[in-house]
Amino acid sequence: MILALPAHAKLNLSLEVHGLRQDGRHEVTTVLQAISLHDLLVMEPAGDTELQGGHTDDLVLRAQRSLEVAAGRKLPARFRLFKRIPVGAGLGGGSSDAAAALRGLAALHGLEVDLHPLAAKLGADVRFFLRGGTALAEGTGDQLHVLPAARDWYAIAWPGLEVSTAAVYRRWDEVGGEGENELTRAALAEEPRLEAFARRLPGWRMTGSGSAFFKSFGDRKAAEAEIAGLDCWTAVARSVPAWDYSGR
Repeated sequence: MILALPAHAKLNLSLEVHGLRQDGRHEVTTVLQAISLHDLLVMEPAGDTELQGGHTDDLVLRAQRSLEVAAGRKLPARFRLFKRIPVGAGLGGGSSDAAAALRGLAALHGLEVDLHPLAAKLGADVRFFLRGGTALAEGTGDQLHVLPAARDWYAIAWPGLEVSTAAVYRRWDEVGGEGENELTRAALAEEPRLEAFARRLPGWRMTGSGSAFFKSFGDRKAAEAEIAGLDCWTAVARSVPAWDYSGR
């Protein structure tokens, strides 16, 4: 049995930061939207675990180890990860890869395990990616409320800069935030090159803690026209509805 699961990216359509908690994390309220841009995770049973296309500390392997502990046994698999989502862009690629690994391994090995607590421990966005669609996330991003499905197209631009999420939140503690994404001011203060990039994109919004920006449209042609001529990584993607654990 071979499974090929799309690991969809996400956009933060809005993001409010409410302050620092005693555990060192920040309280947020954000609207998350899964989009058609995706990595592809191909997996199959194997005698020993192997990951092609990932990194030493890849969240795919961390997800596997977490599920093995919950199942009480080894769950060997051969993974091939085809990356299409830029790393360090605020698009959630690593978290989505982890969620796809949890869903796929559960299907491959016939497990009846609640994946939600495992996902929450792996990262704030991993739980969202178990289902996708459109959701309001609160707390540290772990409290999810399903919202009506969106039907939008998005132009996305990424300057090729990786911005540390932890560093952006630390900077937010210093400079605060405003607007539709309250981490934007902190990200621009943390990475001056990102500020220059943002000035070229009037009317665009940053997603997550950066460094990708996006703009929403009612149709694909308008989104494609918006990115024409930009000299950076770009993509056009549409919103996608929720899926189930098998990746449908």
